[in-house]
Amino acid sequence: MEDLDIFQFERLVAWKKAKELTRCVYQLIANFPQHEQYALSSQIRRAVISIPSNIAEGSGRTSMKEKIHFLEIAYGSLTETYCQLLIAAELGYLSDDELIAIKPIFKETSRLISGLRKRFNSNL
Repeated sequence: MEDLDIFQFERLVAWKKAKELTRCVYQLIANFPQHEQYALSSQIRRAVISIPSNIAEGSGRTSMKEKIHFLEIAYGSLTETYCQLLIAAELGYLSDDELIAIKPIFKETSRLISGLRKRFNSNL
């Protein structure tokens, strides 16, 4: 019997990994300079929270095209977040080691979103 106490998206490995990525990114940007609180760090927070949010929103849609559309938005937010972290590293807000340490989570999240998208595409 299906567990009715959770939403469908809560079962998605892609959503779980995106949520983990969000937590890790939040921890990284907590150490950014104070003057970046409403600039780059704010933009990174918006982009990274968009990843699991769009996976969740897409899972609640009934059409496969809509589900795919929200996964594409999530993937775009994933690449946007990584780009912004690269810029933050160039500005000296992150160390190379911090960036190297978080990259595998980006890659895994990317792989999971792409796989889910392919699965949905095969159902069109």
